[in-house]
Parts: sequence; C-alpha cells; structure tokens
Amino acid sequence: MAQRIYRSAIVGTGGIAGAHARAVRESGRGRLVAAVDVDAERARAFAGEWDVPLVFTSLDEVLLAEELDLVHICTPPGPHAHLASRCLAAGVTALVEKPPVVSLAELDRLAEAERGSAAFVATIFQQRFGPGAARLRRMAAAGELGRPLVATCLTQWYRDGDYFAVPWRGSWDSEGGGPTMGHGIHQFDLLLSVLGPWREVTAVAARQARQVDTEDVSMALVTFDSGAVATVVNSVLSPRQVTALRFDYEHATVELEHLYSYTDADWRVTPAPGHDAVAARWAADPAPGGSGHSGQLASVYEALDAGLPPPVTLADARPTVEFIAAVYASAFTGERVQSGAVPAAFVERMDGTGAPWR
Repeated sequence: MAQRIYRSAIVGTGGIAGAHARAVRESGRGRLVAAVDVDAERARAFAGEWDVPLVFTSLDEVLLAEELDLVHICTPPGPHAHLASRCLAAGVTALVEKPPVVSLAELDRLAEAERGSAAFVATIFQQRFGPGAARLRRMAAAGELGRPLVATCLTQWYRDGDYFAVPWRGSWDSEGGGPTMGHGIHQFDLLLSVLGPWREVTAVAARQARQVDTEDVSMALVTFDSGAVATVVNSVLSPRQVTALRFDYEHATVELEHLYSYTDADWRVTPAPGHDAVAARWAADPAPGGSGHSGQLASVYEALDAGLPPPVTLADARPTVEFIAAVYASAFTGERVQSGAVPAAFVERMDGTGAPWR
C-alpha cells in the first residue's frame, strides 16, 4: 500500500530552514507546498532553491489558502509559541525548531492549547534520533551497562561579535536566553533523554565577553532520580569547538564527541574490567546515517501515520525546558533548584527577576 504524502509548509526561511527542506526532500514522505517569511524576497529565493511552488508572507495566509498536514516553524524563537498555537487552531500539526518556547509558562500554555486541538506540537530535538542514542537508551534500560554514575555534557562553541549583530540574537525577549537556551539545548536534551528525570540543579551563568543581554556561558551540576550526577557546560566563547557527552556506568564508559551532528563513528565504548561483552554488544549493532533532521522527521511521519502525537511531544520537551529555567534560577539566585520547584519569576521568563549584570 502506498504511503501517505504529507503536505507541508516552512515558516521562516533562514539558515535552519534548509535542513528541514532537505529532510522533507530526502524522506519521500513529504511535499513542501509553501514557503512563508515576512521577507518576501527571501521566501522567493528559498522557494526557488527548494522547488516550492507557493510563497506567503504570513502563516495565517497559508493556513487559509492551503490544506496542510504539517508546518515546520523555523523562525527565531520569540514567535514559536504563537505560531504553533495558530497551527493548532487550524488543526495543523506544528514541528517547531528548538527552543520550542522562550519560557516554561509559554510551553504550559501551548500544551493547554494542544489539548483542545486535533493537531499536535512537536519539538526538533534531532540528537535524540541519531545513531547510537537509541542503542544507548536501549542498553541502559536493559541493564547491560549497570547503574549510571557520572556524566558530562559539553557544548563549547565559538560565536563572535558579528554573530550577535543580528538584532534578535542575545536578547531575553527574542531568544529566551543565551547558549543555555539556544546552543547547548540539543546536547543536554540528549543527556536528559538518556539519564531520565533530573532532581536538582546548582548553576552559574556569566556574561564574560559578548555584548549581549543574555549569558555567554553557563555551568550546572545536576543530580538525577537514578542517583547519577552530571556536569553541563554551555559556552559560545570557546575557539576550539567541541560537543562532547560522556556517560560513566558501572560496566562501561560511553562517549560521544562531534560538533554539530554525529554518526556511529563518533561514539566510543570503554568497558570496565570484566565487562568486555558490553563493547562487543555495542559493536554488533551498528546503525547507518547521522543525527540530522531526517531521522526525527521519519519518526514524525510514522507517528502521524498511526494517528499518534509525533516526537518530541511537549510533555517530552518539558523536562528540558524546565531544566533551562532551573539553570537560570539557580545561577541568578544562588540557590539550588529542584525539579517541580522553579521559582515563579523564572517560570514566566528565563531571566526571572533579572540577570545580575543587567
């Protein structure tokens, strides 16, 4: 039986939109019928590059004009929640780039709107779907690695002053935060998806070098319900760029080092003495491809085929967004912050009562 082809539009035709368009094209399951951007010239250029037949300058226009199954929201973060809510009102599923919202309160309001709609909202956290990630979660759940003990999660990237010259970057209102919100989010989302519910966060954040309103570096110590402890670093000040995750279990260390996307070759397993079978088990289950958008989009289509909420659901994304709020709350108040107890000011805005350098 022929598979359904999903009619899609992309809203926001900046840099990340190309990754979405490529994933749609490679999937064979989607057809891009419209490109939407407030800058009509940019939308037309994007449409020409990706063979998209229609161009609009507002989401409401395309929702009225076309029967869509899926809208890819690729704008700057500020309007994500509003645009996703417009999709829900029209009964169209929204696939939202990270971060899905700029505050925890926005996420909760969006989840409430979703409950009143036949459509869904999913967040792009494609690192969860790359090769190795599913294998790690599967082996951990089966107890093959033993108890999780220690983890590190490093997003040490470099973004210069020109990068932040774009008006919406480095602003609490338009981005919701700095590298904690916009850069490290993919990596610590993967960390959380592996280690499960987090319990408590102690953090620092600073504005060291960039002329922005937000932080340009943050560090957090995290405890998990499992008893594991982790360190999370998010930086845009690091000339030697690296993305690295390390999980120390009783029976093995599992490491991933890359930059913006990974393949199976970027993982390394070091067994503890007497547990060589762990490395053999890992090597026996190779996976093709990389951690780009295609893997998650394939899972989105499969879920829609079955009439199910596509991954990553708002409920799945909430612990990650709450973690970000907890990092800022701890950094700005000097207090430890527990899961489920983020201070109200930091639920409403990631900068809460205000960054100390304000």
